[in-house]
Amino acid sequence: MEDGTYPRGLVDKSLFGRIEDHVVNDVDRGDLKLVSHGRKINKMGVPHGHIQAVVELLSLFGLVDVSYDTTNKRLLSTFVDKWHADTNTFHLSIEELTITLDDLSNLLHLPIIRKFYTYPNLYVVVAMDLLVQSLCVDCGATIAETRHCQGGNMRLNWLREVYEDVCNNKQWTVAATAYLLHLVSCIIFVDKNVTLVRLSYMRFFVDLRHTEGYSWVTTALIHMYKHLGYTSYANMGS
Repeated sequence: MEDGTYPRGLVDKSLFGRIEDHVVNDVDRGDLKLVSHGRKINKMGVPHGHIQAVVELLSLFGLVDVSYDTTNKRLLSTFVDKWHADTNTFHLSIEELTITLDDLSNLLHLPIIRKFYTYPNLYVVVAMDLLVQSLCVDCGATIAETRHCQGGNMRLNWLREVYEDVCNNKQWTVAATAYLLHLVSCIIFVDKNVTLVRLSYMRFFVDLRHTEGYSWVTTALIHMYKHLGYTSYANMGS
């Protein structure tokens, strides 16, 4: 900043409510953790035709091939350091840039025109009941898994085991639900938990007939904005 302004950017600093807490490098923030679930998706294997048909019907099959196994950490760190959560923009020396719905729609192969859906926070007991009903999981196994994860989560590898079991039993609707939950958790809802899936995401797939209409790309954009914001401030984790 020079003379109290932002070069080639906003002049009114009041728009940056937490500018004093903003970090500009890994020294202030801590080492940036980059998470890729590409290999986890590959572990699911090629979905059965019944499952693929459901995923394609819901316009989510494009997510299968958009992950990655390696990344340029230095390049991503540079962009993260320029992100301001107050405006959801990269504050560069040339101008301000942001990531738009069109950008994510092209990258994730997701349609934009869909209805909004806000999933509510669920009590663990309610979320567990959804898990038992939607994935045909034994109640005792569900209790054991949530206790292992210390709350309203389950492990990705546990979800893959459930998927394999229902596939072996040819319960294709249940298998499609497990596959979709694993897919969006690996691509859209990635966070620093790395190996966990929130049980509340089950709300998206209680009735697959309604899932087609959700604006997944909007959900992805909001989730990305939020977690980019986490990396922008000191003592927020990486």
